[in-house]
Amino acid sequence: MKILVINCGSSSLKYQLIDMENEQVLAKGNYERIGQNNSFLTHKVNNEKYVLENPVPNHEQALEFMLKQLLHEEYGVIKSLDEVNAIGHRVPHGTDLFDKSVLITDEVIKEIASCKELAPIHTPPILNGIYACKKVIPNKPMVAVFDTAFHQTIPEERYIYPIPYQYYEKYKMRKYGFHGTSHRYVSNRLAELMNKDIKNLKIVVCHLGQGASLCAVDGGKSVDTSMGMTPVSGIMMCARSGDLDPSIVTFLMKKENLSPDEVEDILNKKSGVLGISGVSPDFRDIEKAAEEGNEKAKLARDAYCYNVAQYIAKYAVSMNGIDAIAFTAGVGENQISIRECICKRLEWMGVEIDKEANQVKGEEQEISTKTSKVKVWVVPTNEELVIARDTKAIVESL
Repeated sequence: MKILVINCGSSSLKYQLIDMENEQVLAKGNYERIGQNNSFLTHKVNNEKYVLENPVPNHEQALEFMLKQLLHEEYGVIKSLDEVNAIGHRVPHGTDLFDKSVLITDEVIKEIASCKELAPIHTPPILNGIYACKKVIPNKPMVAVFDTAFHQTIPEERYIYPIPYQYYEKYKMRKYGFHGTSHRYVSNRLAELMNKDIKNLKIVVCHLGQGASLCAVDGGKSVDTSMGMTPVSGIMMCARSGDLDPSIVTFLMKKENLSPDEVEDILNKKSGVLGISGVSPDFRDIEKAAEEGNEKAKLARDAYCYNVAQYIAKYAVSMNGIDAIAFTAGVGENQISIRECICKRLEWMGVEIDKEANQVKGEEQEISTKTSKVKVWVVPTNEELVIARDTKAIVESL
């Protein structure tokens, strides 16, 4: 069975074609700047990369062009679209309507659309991707895999907000959490690497990328997570603020005469390490500037590491202890000094980093010492594989 995994952003279309017989990635890529005159596709097969400039106005035409590359005479990986058995879609928000992956039907599409208010940036492009697939490669079974589903096991006292309960009833305002597909993959993979039953493990997964969230995984279930109703909450991120005093929002609106949309833009795109440093949302730039003596860059880095460490410690309360910490995603997998900086703040709880083992990027490896009371690992995430596995399981059960 071959599964096409689709992940649509507002102006992008990421994809992987996976042969589920051996879980091999046959081809993958990313269509960027969809809707602009300079849109282009980066298509990868084995170790070869093809950058193809091809302006497209929408996701439908991007999908059509991408599928042509899968069938290409020179570097194609399939001979016919009939070889694609099913399509799996990453869906960031499913509110409390979905606690697992589901076959996409007209009713499911309506329910995803009903989540639009809580995920106005993410939901429309996801729907565009679903509609495009229905039109361009019709009659293929499609599955929705929700980032929020993994967190539906969080107890009510941990997801409810301390505001009048009527707003939860009226608007579904509560903590939902995100990156659930990544947290699920990494926690299960870590249990395999440690040769332990996940039911006996208390794990903190640190998904640290452009967007970042932590998750307390107790016995294989999410029992707390840092992101809330939206992906702007939790730890400070590369350009998102994370948690802050809510009165800051109204204060800024009054002082700067800003609209709600303008404040939301500041919190989503101009805050976090970018906002503090004034340098960049990229940690490689932040670390370089800090090494060169930029005090604001140092402050941004230190504030970030403190914030992450603080959340890890918090989840010791959520789970009555911690057995292991896993670092994943762009920053977590590749920023050696950031991992060390975070773990140094956790020495009081028995975390010991092996500096030599920590010299690793993008590879599975334990980076804690043999005597460390809490084991620390780098585990690259693989959300696409989780989506493909869920899609395969659902389609085979039809």
